Amino acid sequence: MAEKQIGDVTNYFSHVEVAAIKLKSALKVGDKVKFQGGETEFEQDIDSMQIHGKEVEKAGKGDEVGVKVKEKVRKGYKVFKA
Repeated sequence: MAEKQIGDVTNYFSHVEVAAIKLKSALKVGDKVKFQGGETEFEQDIDSMQIHGKEVEKAGKGDEVGVKVKEKVRKGYKVFKA
């Protein structure tokens, strides 16, 4: 099955290791995603996410969510559902 792009990284907060992702389709806690851009490519499970500082279980198209990431990402990186 081809991977589906679900969003783009719009910001990265290194002090808390959180990526801000603008979603193009739904995402929920428990999903596995892949970050891809530059020399970086890695997969991880979504353990938690926030919208405006509040924990949420799921988010939809157009939402911007904060997700803790295990590696540094940059603005413009693509996010795929793995």
